[in-house]
Amino acid sequence: MKTVITVLGKDTVGILAKVSAACAEEGVNIIEVTQNIMQDLFAMIMLADIKDSSVTVDDLSKKLNKVGEEMGVKVHVMHEDIFNSMHKI
Repeated sequence: MKTVITVLGKDTVGILAKVSAACAEEGVNIIEVTQNIMQDLFAMIMLADIKDSSVTVDDLSKKLNKVGEEMGVKVHVMHEDIFNSMHKI
């Protein structure tokens, strides 16, 4: 099962590292990452696979939200099927 993880907020050192480390702790495999910094705004989208992890999408979301709060950024985790359904015409 795949998830889409988005991170938005003020750019600070270590955002990618901390989000990636939290995923690794749960056995979540990060498949793709794209990030962009516009002036001081950080934006990142990750595609992650949780099929070999015991973590649920909800539990991963709670964990990453806590990590985001500690860094002052907003983290959103969504099941890939929901993401795809939202973006179909």
